[in-house]
Amino acid sequence: MDIHIEGLVKTYQSEGRTVRALDGIDLHIPANQIFTLLGPSGCGKTTLLRCIVGLETPDDGEIRIGDQVVWSGRKRISVPPEKRGLGMVFQTYAIWPHMNVFDNVAYPLQVRGERRAAIREKVLKALRFVQLEGLEGRSATRLSGGQQQRVALARALVAEPKVILFDEPLSNLDAKLREETRKILRRFLTELGITAVYVTHDRVEALALSDSIAVLNGGHIVERGDPQKIYFNADHRFVADFIGRANLIAATVQAQEPDATVVQSPLGVLRCQKRDFPVGASVTLCIRPEFLLLSRVDAGGGGGGADAAGAPPNIIEGRLETLDFVGEVYETEVRVQDQLLLARVDPGVAAAAGDAVRFMLAPEHCLLVME
Repeated sequence: MDIHIEGLVKTYQSEGRTVRALDGIDLHIPANQIFTLLGPSGCGKTTLLRCIVGLETPDDGEIRIGDQVVWSGRKRISVPPEKRGLGMVFQTYAIWPHMNVFDNVAYPLQVRGERRAAIREKVLKALRFVQLEGLEGRSATRLSGGQQQRVALARALVAEPKVILFDEPLSNLDAKLREETRKILRRFLTELGITAVYVTHDRVEALALSDSIAVLNGGHIVERGDPQKIYFNADHRFVADFIGRANLIAATVQAQEPDATVVQSPLGVLRCQKRDFPVGASVTLCIRPEFLLLSRVDAGGGGGGADAAGAPPNIIEGRLETLDFVGEVYETEVRVQDQLLLARVDPGVAAAAGDAVRFMLAPEHCLLVME
């Protein structure tokens, strides 16, 4: 079931002024995908989710789920939340402590007045699906955080919703459990083939879970695309910066070549990924730390060659300012004239703070973005 949102506006009054939490949102969420709304606190992502489910009333616009208009300011339509056919998983799980696992999951069906035999069949099926079979009689408060999250998922699934919505459901878990639960959730949702709308401010969560991502800021959708597009080929500085660690450097377009855009920057003249900017335009050069391939100058490495596409790489020389071991890599800062760059170095590379280094930078890893 797909979701269409047109011209959605939601305002609040705060300290005597009007805040536009949603400022004319237009969005199509395809059916049977995991679609993530990603952005910083206060960007409007949770407000948008709550408008879809019916927990917030917009000021203007329209929301359509499949062929049904569930809210329209112009048509004066407002379908209550319980009649929209949606499931919801909250950040706090909303597990009832006085109920066991079975009764927590069965609650939506009991409210709907379904027969006892049908309820039991559906609850046990949902618990099998989330790998909690055999725990139906256990007190919900005796479960781990990850198990409680799966109870909340089973409760959302048991009513067979058209769409399931998640409001930062993993934020209360510790890092290791969050990673494990994220993998389980991705597998569950893929097997279900259901439309899922997922809200998070965690970029790793968004990249790992999503089929598509919409990045929000200030009540607007800044950019949308699949995780690879958002991470490697963002169009806007805000998105490139928010979605992961990046070196962001002011540059000026110097020339357009058939397969590259050439810029003048504090790092020198660089050949970059082809982008349609006019010569003389001020742009931002985005370089991910993992793409800076370092070698010591006196080791004789990195002095030439070509990247996988056959294009000559950019060669830049600098000096290691810091070298911090964080497990699988060293995180470093490299001084290039007046510019300080973040980079990553394989632990097997013999290097120390103060060493002169050079790095190769493939043109396709030099991303040019607009403000």
